[in-house]
Amino acid sequence: MSGVEVITFGCRLNTYESEVMRGEAEKAGLNNAILVNTCAVTGEAVRQARQAIRRARRDNPHARIIVTGCAAQTEKETFAGMPEVDAVLGNEEKLRSASYRSLPDFGVSAEEKVRVNDIMSVTETAPQMVKAIDGHVRAFIQVQNGCDHRCTFCIIPFGRGNSRSVPMGAIVDQARRLVDGGYHEIVLTGVDATSYGADLPGQPGLGLLAKTLLKQVPDILRLRLSSIDGIEADSHLFDLIADEPRFMPHLHLSLQHGDDLILKRMKRRHSRQDAIDFCRKARDLRPEISFGADMIAGFPTETADMAERSATLAEACAIAQLHVFPYSPRPGTPAARMPQLDRTLVKERAARLRETGQKLQLAHLSAMAGSRQTILVENNGLAHTENFTLADAAGLVPRELVSVIVTGHNGKHLTVRADPASVRN
Repeated sequence: MSGVEVITFGCRLNTYESEVMRGEAEKAGLNNAILVNTCAVTGEAVRQARQAIRRARRDNPHARIIVTGCAAQTEKETFAGMPEVDAVLGNEEKLRSASYRSLPDFGVSAEEKVRVNDIMSVTETAPQMVKAIDGHVRAFIQVQNGCDHRCTFCIIPFGRGNSRSVPMGAIVDQARRLVDGGYHEIVLTGVDATSYGADLPGQPGLGLLAKTLLKQVPDILRLRLSSIDGIEADSHLFDLIADEPRFMPHLHLSLQHGDDLILKRMKRRHSRQDAIDFCRKARDLRPEISFGADMIAGFPTETADMAERSATLAEACAIAQLHVFPYSPRPGTPAARMPQLDRTLVKERAARLRETGQKLQLAHLSAMAGSRQTILVENNGLAHTENFTLADAAGLVPRELVSVIVTGHNGKHLTVRADPASVRN
């Protein structure tokens, strides 16, 4: 191989940062190298990264393999100990061209491979500019990094550090660059996006940032948020839901569980009723809005009744896209020291919760039959509606916005009929 290849795991923020990494590595003159941007959110994510590293070495015996990302930050010894790995960079180091100019020599010890600083010492997030997001028809912009909360199950603050925001002006500049590059849709992303602005002068919130972005960059046709914490939503965000057609009617919520005692043991800041109230308010303001949500099944001390309350919360909020994670103990987190459930039981509860999610998804798909939607066509023959429902787009040109009539669904995504005269370039 030649050049720089990037393998990305995990969240949209990682996807964005992978483009920054590629640019910084190329600026440093790196060649014949594979950068692996890892995720630490579950043990399975770490396992998949290790598997990909071994595969990359088999396929590219002479390339340099550089591992970075959240798992590299939190488990640097694990990756440095792999013979396939040539260097381990931290989440801060991966974004600097200097890191790629000063890589360790081949054949050094595991300790010498590591270039990982104390992420808790990082107090700012420097604006990172990219021209494109490789392979994606929607563009991501990092608005925030890190997290000040300490949910008992989560290792990510130790991989990302404390919360820090990108200045609003830099975000506006990045949005203009991406729109000028042909992107119709922008997604604002961060580790804890709804904490945006708490460390900036005047403490502007995420809702005000989104309002400002749409005002300053009128050519943005569609604006989305990545995963949010509903308890932190401000009045500006509700204004956008109610009154701004360019603000897409879809929110992905970090719910995590439906039982109040488990939420307390998770050290979450919302209650079951808070989640229901948020969804009801947003739906009253914009009836077509849909919700995605993350939920954890099999958290320590969870009983069968507690597990059932997660299912009934998903139903009460009419979650259209339910992402279920079997609880995965992360070393160093408080939840890992709590009484654990049997792994077989954890998997069974995750499967039952996914069944609830599938029923809710089918109800959501059926309810959209006969409606008129505008879809953004992806590169894989599929598309997403404004409320982020997956639709068939076979034969349509990627990156285009197309008005369609929903004719039905196949159980996984909508089937549609397009009006060729409605294509927007």
